[in-house]
Amino acid sequence: MKKMTKILILSFFGIFFVFSTAYASGLPKVIKIGGQGILSGSKADYGHQMIMGAQLAVQEINNSGGILGRKVEMKFMDSELKPSVATKNARYLVKEWGANFLFGIDSSGVSMALAPIMPELDRILIVCHGATHKLNEQLIYKKGFRNTFRISVPTYQDGILPALVFKDRSDIKTIASLAAAYSYGYDSWDMFEKTLKKYRPDIKVVAKTEAPFLHMDFTPQLNALMAAKPNLILATPWGGEGLMMLRQAIYLGLFKQPWFKVWFQCMGGSIDMAEGLTPDVKAGNFHGKLWATARYLWNWPSTPRNKAFVAKFREKFGRFPNYSAANVYTAIYAFKKAVEKTKSLDTQKLIKALEGMKVQAPDGERWIRPVDHQACYTVPAGRYVYDKSVCPNAYLSDLVIIPWQKYFRNPPDYQLP
Repeated sequence: MKKMTKILILSFFGIFFVFSTAYASGLPKVIKIGGQGILSGSKADYGHQMIMGAQLAVQEINNSGGILGRKVEMKFMDSELKPSVATKNARYLVKEWGANFLFGIDSSGVSMALAPIMPELDRILIVCHGATHKLNEQLIYKKGFRNTFRISVPTYQDGILPALVFKDRSDIKTIASLAAAYSYGYDSWDMFEKTLKKYRPDIKVVAKTEAPFLHMDFTPQLNALMAAKPNLILATPWGGEGLMMLRQAIYLGLFKQPWFKVWFQCMGGSIDMAEGLTPDVKAGNFHGKLWATARYLWNWPSTPRNKAFVAKFREKFGRFPNYSAANVYTAIYAFKKAVEKTKSLDTQKLIKALEGMKVQAPDGERWIRPVDHQACYTVPAGRYVYDKSVCPNAYLSDLVIIPWQKYFRNPPDYQLP
């Protein structure tokens, strides 16, 4: 009887496997995924981190049997942070190279340009970096460009979160901005100011400065800020620009001033910045006043899953992963899960599968909100420290963990908390 039961169970699974394979027989022999990000200039490390995250995911997937038995192939292109170049790349990847799925995108402007053409290309795009809330709030939710998703946190992370972190600091009475002069910089500051004033109407804005994209001399902006003597500065220039800006602030003596309490660097927890800031953090040049966040932190949470991801990444590439790598890695696994659920590459079926999906990222579960295709998850803010027994680079510690439900704007009204 036991033998017969065993035979029946094996037969059932055999039939199920044959049925599943037959059902997915319409899939190509190779599933192609196309990515793009910045691979040139002062921000090039973000694109290279995307490539590394994609390579690790593709290697793992192929080593474990692929997607429904199909091998995965990846091609990555330089977007140059230009909407026109990114649009051309997307058309090439789909129409000429034959990509079944698209991922990447560093710039908010690029993501806003690509979302409207994705229905025409009949492919899904998962944005892994570009943070503008206008993508999920306006283009996806209000205008219905449903082919686009975002796996990374939006501008809420850079504007609303720091306001909640510092709203109870009684020594912060005046604030100022050093904004990247485009939507990301403006939107982050707008959210920060409005949220902070909701809790602290006594807070005064004493200066607003901005710098053009790909700017490297921040001396005029920093001198203007120092003349205004703010207790807190929120800064949004990122990558190589961010490093140059912070070094110039040290040179001008900003961090030594007793009236200055906090510099909050949006996206400053990225590995490229951590590596570049290490000598100054180690030397104490920021006097414990440099705070930051990111879209993923390699040292949070301290879970077996995250530790395993970081270890695999370091073994393969000799570096720590930044959020671009972790987000691309997660996006590819989300796509894999959607294909395996639908046993199809049909775009509309994949959209339905991704909506409401709970995907496991290195830092835990991310829920893709159905109405606006925004992945919802928590990332802390922290203060820069150096401890070689923990990490060879500077890193964020004294982490302030606020659940995403407390600072994400919510459809349908998207009101500030």
